[in-house]
Amino acid sequence: MGNFKRKTLASLMAVGMFCGVGARAFADDDDSKPPAKPVETADSKKPKDKAADSAGLTERERMLLDRVEQLEKRVAELESARDSTAAASTAEPNAPAASPSANATSASAIAANPPPSGAPSSPPASGSTATAGTNSAAPSLAPSASAAPPPPPAQAPVAAQTAAIATTEKPTASAPFAFADFTWLNGNPRTKDVPLDTKFFTPEIRSDVDYIYDFRHPKDDTIGGSSEVFRANEVQLTQLGIGGDFHYDNVRARLMTQFGLYSETTPRNDASPARGQWNLADAYRYLSEAYGGYHFNVMHGINVDAGIFMSYVGLFSYYQFDNWAYQPSYVSSNTPWFFNGVRVQIFPTEHLKIEPWFVNGWQSYGRFNNRPGIGFQILYRPNGWLSVLGNQYMLGEDALNTPGRVRYHTDDSIEVKYYDKPENFIDKMAFSLTGDLGCEHGGGVSCYTNSAKGPKQDFLGFMFYNRVWFDHDLFGLTIGGGKINNPGRYLVLLPPINGATAASGTPYFTENPGDPYKAWDMSATFDWMPSQYITWRWEYNYRAANVPYFSGPGGVTPPGGNQGAPGSLVPGWAPDLRKSENRLNMAILVKF
Repeated sequence: MGNFKRKTLASLMAVGMFCGVGARAFADDDDSKPPAKPVETADSKKPKDKAADSAGLTERERMLLDRVEQLEKRVAELESARDSTAAASTAEPNAPAASPSANATSASAIAANPPPSGAPSSPPASGSTATAGTNSAAPSLAPSASAAPPPPPAQAPVAAQTAAIATTEKPTASAPFAFADFTWLNGNPRTKDVPLDTKFFTPEIRSDVDYIYDFRHPKDDTIGGSSEVFRANEVQLTQLGIGGDFHYDNVRARLMTQFGLYSETTPRNDASPARGQWNLADAYRYLSEAYGGYHFNVMHGINVDAGIFMSYVGLFSYYQFDNWAYQPSYVSSNTPWFFNGVRVQIFPTEHLKIEPWFVNGWQSYGRFNNRPGIGFQILYRPNGWLSVLGNQYMLGEDALNTPGRVRYHTDDSIEVKYYDKPENFIDKMAFSLTGDLGCEHGGGVSCYTNSAKGPKQDFLGFMFYNRVWFDHDLFGLTIGGGKINNPGRYLVLLPPINGATAASGTPYFTENPGDPYKAWDMSATFDWMPSQYITWRWEYNYRAANVPYFSGPGGVTPPGGNQGAPGSLVPGWAPDLRKSENRLNMAILVKF
């Protein structure tokens, strides 16, 4: 009798199991209604004895029961994997995107502005970033928290569900320089959030308005010898930049305008438009950056860009918001801010960028003679407190209408954050050190020493800056300066005497082979930064040279304005040039 009862019970259990599975299959055909969950009771939550439950079952029934338990275990594993993937996406909503986008920035930034020293521009850092948006190598495959994939249907094959999970969890290469916060770097913007950023476009707006108090009070309000400061005792818009980075389907482009004084002064320092037709200075004067290119998902990313891009030679950024000081030393102020050509940004690892260039010339819209220039940048950041940058330029014939005179230049920087205590009033300290060496040979000059081929024509300089941040980065104080020696004056900025330009020259300040020029400077800069998007800056500058160079009280403009050809002699008049200058720079700098 007992055996009969057990057999009857087992048969009923098998029939019930078959009917239950059939009912669930029919119920699943109705997609409008989710499957009902089993009602949990106190007894159902108690641990069950598998041996007891299996007692009295036939071998086939035990196989069916084991199969059900295996399926339940597999479904639990799939649901756990899905939940962990969604949780990871929620935990890192601001992780660097792997599709091409602007940055930092920029190596900009990334900055290449890091710089005029190059941060990759990032790729972009460009972005910036420098840094400013660094491009990574492969698109991110992790789903966002708001778009987590629904659980697969109950009747979906287990193999298909496993393949879907494997695809979602495929590892991707990390974005270059995204492993640490590099907003402390000189030449990199400190902004961390981009309002109105989209999948297709990352907007960028910059404003640089200054008031310069010159202690010599030149009567024509003209300041010379700088590529950042141009007018005295007036409120002036140095730059208004509107643009940003376009990035979609691995195609990338960047546009940044330069309205204000930059649109006049930067083209004026380029002599290449004087060669040939079609006025390149007018064609490009309102553009500080304009290029397009493609991002390859190789290693940690490769960018190929063509157009006008930041050079980052000299460490400082072309944009004052990104820098520790308003007036950089000569090593930065007198070296290229931009190139017009082609660059390839290669990121073998997340710590390294290698960037070769093929360019028209040394900060030029066109060629000066018949040979373009080539060069490359290497940026290495092994950790969050050290950045090593090297820029090399060579083979360009960059003296207008002087074929055969070839230029070589090396620019190398190190930046170290040697103190970082966010909880303290003095919360951060860092320094930057830059050294430059270069020369020209041929065309009547010699590298490094006077010879039968001509006088020595070389460049030697350095600059050092130390910065301290206070009160959770609300305030900043920078002390620094530098020195150069440039016989032949081929990298000295020509004073704007009687409207002189780099192409015209002027007999009032010659740039002949062998002409001596030594200069030095120092500065103290105080910043108030109530928001990541604005800097209020006060700065004192002392600059000096071994020859009369800076504007004196009499100014550099003839009575009644410029006369004759740019830079030409004016009978009975001479510019008032002095060997030193003292000034206060006050600026409001904005970046979105």
